[in-house]
Amino acid sequence: MDKSMNVLGGALAPCSREPLTGFYRNGCCDTGPEDGGSHTVCVIVTAEFLALSKYLGNDLSTPRPEYGFAGLKPGDRWCLCAARFLQAAQEFAAPQVILAATHMRATEIVPLELLMAHAIDGSA
Repeated sequence: MDKSMNVLGGALAPCSREPLTGFYRNGCCDTGPEDGGSHTVCVIVTAEFLALSKYLGNDLSTPRPEYGFAGLKPGDRWCLCAARFLQAAQEFAAPQVILAATHMRATEIVPLELLMAHAIDGSA
């Protein structure tokens, strides 16, 4: 399995460099054995999703300068944990997905059909 493949079967596209995202902070939703959270789903965050994430204990909107994190705002792209995306979908608060930048390993947790239902690209 090629670690750089997206859910569409092509090369993994970058998700975001501003803000810099990814488990490895390389702008891509790459994953590996160290990434226990499977930060593999490239999303465009919404205010609704950010509120849900904060409620669930993962505050992604508050700046954390000590970690070089400016905080996310609606419209930002971010490599999201696959399980958190699934949870957000179950709560009807899933953000939009960029399939070309979503790692194929996301489908080990999130069904491809669910990712495609929230996709802004490639969901013909």
